[in-house]
Amino acid sequence: MAMKKTVVVLFGGQSSEHEVSCMSAQTVVEAMDREKYNVILIGITKEGHWLYVPHVNRIADKSWYKSGKRAVISPDAGMHSVLVFSDAESEGSAAVSAILVDVVFPVLHGLYGEDGTVQGLLELAKIPYVGCGVLASAVSMDKLYTKLIVDRLKIRQADYIEVGRHELIGECGETADRVEGVLSYPVFIKPANAGSSRGVSRADNREELIRGLKLAAKHDHKILVEKMIVGREIECAVLGGQEAEVSGIGEILAAAEFYDYDAKYNSAESKTVISPELPEGKAEEIRQDALRIFAAVDGFGLSRVDFFLEEGTNEVVFNEINTMPGFTSISMYPMLWEAQGVTKKELVDQLIGMAPGRLL
Repeated sequence: MAMKKTVVVLFGGQSSEHEVSCMSAQTVVEAMDREKYNVILIGITKEGHWLYVPHVNRIADKSWYKSGKRAVISPDAGMHSVLVFSDAESEGSAAVSAILVDVVFPVLHGLYGEDGTVQGLLELAKIPYVGCGVLASAVSMDKLYTKLIVDRLKIRQADYIEVGRHELIGECGETADRVEGVLSYPVFIKPANAGSSRGVSRADNREELIRGLKLAAKHDHKILVEKMIVGREIECAVLGGQEAEVSGIGEILAAAEFYDYDAKYNSAESKTVISPELPEGKAEEIRQDALRIFAAVDGFGLSRVDFFLEEGTNEVVFNEINTMPGFTSISMYPMLWEAQGVTKKELVDQLIGMAPGRLL
């Protein structure tokens, strides 16, 4: 009988998507086959403390915040270990135990988790991990750099302009002039490095533009202002490495005017439709564009690629790529694969299985 693999599941994190990460991790852990894997849970608080979590059912209720044991992944390439500290750490006499690790599953969304930072730590440690590497994670997290890459592919995306947080001191009139000189209303304002639509807003006039810029600046120092695309919101899932597979497509029917954080996670009226009817050839165009974008950012493991199907023209317009998409009960990524006959258990198993391939 094959020995069990020890898999560390990282969750929580310092980003604005902390709660979503906890929900995703709960789903991932429940899908892991305990006959194949020893599961080690490490929760990262919003303040950045890494804590050993002894029980699966503590993820959702956040009681793990009270754990007295700190745990870190050693960057030493010869250790391949998680270091767990005893409760006596605060007294200066903590005992340390090392747990050998086979794979890390970083179920982290947003900054300090999905952006290449944790991936860099795992590269130093030479521990296989699930998902995209440092480069793909970093450029895909940064919406502006993603746009530069997709521009080279000649795939259509919304017209845009970059604004820096440093420009938003005082009345912001010059900044608003610059945006209005390039884009017409309505526009969307987005932090360059944030997910789950945190800090995103729509502006139909100058007052709303300035308010939206200041909101986005709370989440990042780089801000993306995009021309609004009116159309259907379409998503596609990618799985694998150089020979990646692509799922069918799904459609988001948002309860709000756009699919913001509340519409995604707090509104029962937002719906997802698997395999919606589209004009002839558009589903395949979206699938192929998703594969091209995944390859262009050097994707590995998994990603969800989001598009619009523009109203009136039926043109496919790229929106963004997510290198660690949500795994909650309402998340599109696992639902798209379930529609292809791949259960959550099988999906998680495949992702863990392909992780060592990155180190070859």
